[in-house]
Amino acid sequence: MKVYTKTGDKGTTALFGGTRVPKYHLRIDSYGTIDELNSHIGLIRDQNINQHHKNILIEVQHKLFVVGAILATDPEKAVLKNGKERLNINKIDSGDIELLEQEMDALNESLPQMTHFVLPGGHQTVSFCHIARCVCRRAERLSTALNDSDPLDANVLKYINRLSDYLFVLARKLTHELGAEEVKWIPEKNS
Repeated sequence: MKVYTKTGDKGTTALFGGTRVPKYHLRIDSYGTIDELNSHIGLIRDQNINQHHKNILIEVQHKLFVVGAILATDPEKAVLKNGKERLNINKIDSGDIELLEQEMDALNESLPQMTHFVLPGGHQTVSFCHIARCVCRRAERLSTALNDSDPLDANVLKYINRLSDYLFVLARKLTHELGAEEVKWIPEKNS
């Protein structure tokens, strides 16, 4: 199998199901941002962090491929007129969302209560986590915009939202585990 197909040389690409759209289409931007997020999560996973965190991040990466496949699918081609699925696409289910919630609850148990926003940084690994969180938020904004014109399964949007929260809590946990300083953002008072 060749990596290059030359079918996108004129600025279009095919969705899962065969529909061709411009490469700047909101659907392409949505799943492209999920792909970017997946790469950032791989970078976090490559750091010297707890194996449990790595295992959760691998699970997240697998789920992001599912999200990407859902976003890359032409909804009109995914389902037959009788309501049966034409394309075999995995789903994001409530258990996937619950895993992120359970992980956040477990991570939060050993963290000091948050009283202020925190400045991203303190350690390279923590910074990678904050970058992934920001990319996740962008993916959420794009997917929500896509949802307005082509409704998505609600679990996809919930998963992306929960994942950005998880990445924030993981950044805080890694700050603690790596002995980095968590710098609070305290607004300056106007004189």
